[in-house]
Amino acid sequence: MKLKWESVSTLHQNVFLIKLVSAILITGLTFRFFIFRFGQISPVQVSVTGNPDSMISPPSVILSDNEDLLPVDIVVEKCDLFTGKWIKDPLGPLYTNGSCGIFVDAHQDCITNGRPDSGFLYWKWKPNDCSLPRFDPHRFLQLMRNKSWAFIGDSIARNHVESLLCMLSTVEKPVEVYHDENYRSKRWRFPSHNLTISNIWSPFLVHADIFEDSNGVSSGAVQLHLDRLDKTWTDLFPSLDYAIISSGEWFLKTAVYHENANPVGCHGCLASANMTDLGFDYAYNTSLRHVLDFVARSDTKGMSFFRTSIPDHFENGEWDSGGNCKRTDPVSDGEMEMKNLNKILRDVEISQFERVVMEMGQEESGNLKLLDFAGMLLTRPDGHPGPYREFRPFDKGKNAKVQNDCLHWCLPGPIDYLNDVILEIVVNG
Repeated sequence: MKLKWESVSTLHQNVFLIKLVSAILITGLTFRFFIFRFGQISPVQVSVTGNPDSMISPPSVILSDNEDLLPVDIVVEKCDLFTGKWIKDPLGPLYTNGSCGIFVDAHQDCITNGRPDSGFLYWKWKPNDCSLPRFDPHRFLQLMRNKSWAFIGDSIARNHVESLLCMLSTVEKPVEVYHDENYRSKRWRFPSHNLTISNIWSPFLVHADIFEDSNGVSSGAVQLHLDRLDKTWTDLFPSLDYAIISSGEWFLKTAVYHENANPVGCHGCLASANMTDLGFDYAYNTSLRHVLDFVARSDTKGMSFFRTSIPDHFENGEWDSGGNCKRTDPVSDGEMEMKNLNKILRDVEISQFERVVMEMGQEESGNLKLLDFAGMLLTRPDGHPGPYREFRPFDKGKNAKVQNDCLHWCLPGPIDYLNDVILEIVVNG
């Protein structure tokens, strides 16, 4: 009996030891998981004093329940990258005003200009039905080795190309290799990857005689030739591997319209001009028809993107009538309605794109893509420079009268996430 009792006792001791070791292992693995999950978050710091060396930490944010990844048991056959919502992002932008000020237009360098809040930097775009990977500059540069890109259009296109340059410069600094006489068209090269990125200034995409000074003050109506494309971009287009074409806002300006070298009407012209006011939508329709027909017929194997115009967020007025944009957070879907003028521009864009795709046929239209960011950016009224398009606009007094910019986008800012979407389309179609 004694021997049997000792055997049972030994058995109980062994079982106890096994349970103890298992508990220790499970506790250790759980601790390592939490360290790995949360220990890697390193918030970006930004300057809010106009001095890149002076930094503040981002506001406290709570990890969102809406993660980028879908449950493993859900299979999505097709994803609409343009329908979704903005969710909090503790990581913030890839770059800062201090690290990329050299490439950013001074009017869009909001933090350096003294914008006091930084919460607008800590949101990311999340499509409803699929994941959207964070933009990977290493991957982009590897994929685009020996390639050429061009952003063709107005100042929003310039805003966009500066965003991309800043994101890529975290890996390799680009070198400016060309600029036109007025520094409106530029080209950069990433030497290690032989990648060139161009910004081509062509606000109407068609030939235009513009009579404005550097501050946008006009001395006469634009003379717009609706059936003559602007050679500034068409001469370069066939050699491009990727092109993003856009227009829109400039068609709202007062202009005289020409077709077949003859004046046919105008928009916003005086009654004394003795011309028919055809409206800006007529000019935009006609111009885009010629632009997209050219793209469809062009002998190029490159990929072309047509980007719809992006709505502004002026409230309590417009650019020239005291409008402002004071919001500091995104708005929910449906909280802000697109303005009628922006709706008209977008309707023209969508109808002309659908027309040319139908005429090209499914097989031929594979290299022409639509980028419709209107809804995505409509909910980000917090992302504009506002009064901080100028350096420290309120130094002379908090009630100083200053010009607000509620059309262009702060850099860093929401426009950076256009590049996340574009890279996903390039990689996965």
